[in-house]
Amino acid sequence: MLASMFVFGGINALRNAPAMAPKAQSFADTVGPLIHKVAPQLPIPTDATSLVRINGLVHVAVGAALATGRFPRLAALILAGTLVPTTLVGHQFWNESDPQSRKNQQVHFFKNVSMAGGLLMASLDPDPGKKILPRRIKDRAAEAIDDLRS
Repeated sequence: MLASMFVFGGINALRNAPAMAPKAQSFADTVGPLIHKVAPQLPIPTDATSLVRINGLVHVAVGAALATGRFPRLAALILAGTLVPTTLVGHQFWNESDPQSRKNQQVHFFKNVSMAGGLLMASLDPDPGKKILPRRIKDRAAEAIDDLRS
């Protein structure tokens, strides 16, 4: 379920990259020169539209990996990492002057913070192929109680 937002949002970014690019322009202006400095030999596009598409592609591919259980801890960690620039670039509620827009961006900002927390928890789950962590805790607690009774 957590992955669905990334797959949906990634498809949206791939389809609408030119329209989303203006929000990412300042990020592209900052990161582009760093990418060319660190990896000058690699032909990595650093314009805003390309960065939106790359981010969208990562969200679709890694979101699908998380949804299907392929490398779930790594997928969750990658998605949590991509949420930092996505959130800071896409939901700058502090720059909004319209109260309704500010509130909307603030809701999305904190939704992303919450999702990052869930992804970080998923990346720490020691047995992602087994029952979800709260269920395993409940089962172990029940076993401990049974051991105490016997």
